[in-house]
Amino acid sequence: MKIESITLRELHMPLVHFFETSFGRTTERRVLLVEMQVDGITGWGECVAGEHPYYSEESIETAWYALHEELGPAMLGCTLESGREVPARLLRVRGHRMAKAALENAVWDAESQLKRVPLWKLLGGSRNDIACGVSLGIQDSPEQLLEKVETELAAGYQRIKVKCKPGWDLDILRRIRQRWPGILLSCDANSAYTLKDSEHLKRFDEFNLLMIEQPLWNDDFYFHAALQKQLKTRICLDEAIHHARSAQAAIELGSCGIINIKVGRVGGFSEAVAVHDVALRNNIPVWCGGMLESGIGRSHNVALSTLPGFSLPGDVSASARYWKEDVIEPDVVVSQNGTIKTSNEPGRGYAVKRELIERLTIRKKTMQKAAAVQI
Repeated sequence: MKIESITLRELHMPLVHFFETSFGRTTERRVLLVEMQVDGITGWGECVAGEHPYYSEESIETAWYALHEELGPAMLGCTLESGREVPARLLRVRGHRMAKAALENAVWDAESQLKRVPLWKLLGGSRNDIACGVSLGIQDSPEQLLEKVETELAAGYQRIKVKCKPGWDLDILRRIRQRWPGILLSCDANSAYTLKDSEHLKRFDEFNLLMIEQPLWNDDFYFHAALQKQLKTRICLDEAIHHARSAQAAIELGSCGIINIKVGRVGGFSEAVAVHDVALRNNIPVWCGGMLESGIGRSHNVALSTLPGFSLPGDVSASARYWKEDVIEPDVVVSQNGTIKTSNEPGRGYAVKRELIERLTIRKKTMQKAAAVQI
């Protein structure tokens, strides 16, 4: 596979409903797409970095710089046998995992099309459908949140996850549990607490939660291990897991009982599969997290979620929950049983709406390797 050209695009896509975490409120996504020409076909990737460097050190602007100035040029003109070879090509650049993932995943997409196999099978997936949960942000009122929980349960989602922070936690969880005592429920703190809050966090055990996600510092294993010893509720690590090595370290330290795998956070499909494999060997369940992706990133999440270790419902919810019109067709649709059916079509299984992408694009740059000049 020869990388012939790489096009970067920034799209602006308003969300159907705002999404709020302990970092703040998002009403519109700046979406960074990678369009890659490989042996005459087009592979697509999506950089999941946010508008601001709050979730991680990366943002749309840092990713655009890294892709245009360093990572893209490192890929142009090279010949690869597999998407698994991409990380080695980009090793010289430290960090920038979300930017790297956009490139690597585009190669995997192209490879699956060229080999005429579904992307999920190329990754080693074994599920014909995947179980879906839903992530609900902080709302304007508890009543508004309860209405959203009711709506998503009626839509069939198998797990409800609510964002939490000091002042928006115990009362919210109590009200949900009182109304729906038997649902699969979890919460996500996005590092909103410290170990000084351990007595407060022990009270989360009252609510029979599947997990509490990343309650402490985003880069920590040690203090999460100390906290986990005090809680009955399993801790799930998200931001702290950067690669298979960190997954192994967290497991051996006893920092968590569950791992959230986000393909962008760990740098692409190759590392995501490696994290999955570490967790599977250690009997640690994993699930696929979401980053408010467009349909391109969402279709990649669907593919990843078919691996055997993804035994818990992930945040791979329907396109319509986020976008009035997604950039793929068909939309990602969740059944009344809370599942997404995988496609047996080559590649991602979803076509790209190029006309819509062009209409939403507010910034675009195409990179091509200059041809050698003979004198």
